[in-house]
Amino acid sequence: MIDINPLLEKYILDHTEAEGKILEELNRKTHIEQIHPRMLSGHLLGKTLQMFSKMIQPEYILEIGTYTGYSAICLAQGLIKGGVLHTIEKNDELKDTINKYIVKARMLDKIKLHIGDALEIINQLDQKFDLVYIDAEKKEYLDYYNAVFEYVNPGGYIITDNVLWSGKVIEDKKSFDKETLAIFKFNQFVHKDKRVENVLLPVRDGLMILRKKREA
Repeated sequence: MIDINPLLEKYILDHTEAEGKILEELNRKTHIEQIHPRMLSGHLLGKTLQMFSKMIQPEYILEIGTYTGYSAICLAQGLIKGGVLHTIEKNDELKDTINKYIVKARMLDKIKLHIGDALEIINQLDQKFDLVYIDAEKKEYLDYYNAVFEYVNPGGYIITDNVLWSGKVIEDKKSFDKETLAIFKFNQFVHKDKRVENVLLPVRDGLMILRKKREA
């Protein structure tokens, strides 16, 4: 994560709408039970995703990387009536927790969980999306991007998390590990991709916002 003054971070969170009881409980449960709780979207990023979704008002959303379901619940709050969010998680051990909180959030009709390899499942869905959120295996970011692109509606959005990778993307390239190199290459590729407009936001660990041009 990008370092930020703790007092400033507290100020930001104090002036951001509260998580709500279900998300607060899921946040706490994830930190108690999971080995890598930092993977959770959390309060600020969750609210950011929720706000983007409400602005876009998507009918169909695809999420790659569910983890415990926090971001899926946030994103689904922006769906139009009858809309659906498809979320893909590779770790089947998280299935019970995800489903439990989908039910608690009363979103069983809005969120469809798929367990398995996203690169195999994406084609099976055979669905066009207004919004795609990528937060999964970093070494496969470009593969995910290429796999979903044809399924994104013209004018639709792709949001990708962790694109600053704790600031490692600006370090000496010789020191890059596989994950950092993959994210660096992803950022370069999408920035040069003429089929999209892009902006990189320093929210949490970096969000790349991509809009597919209507003529793409």
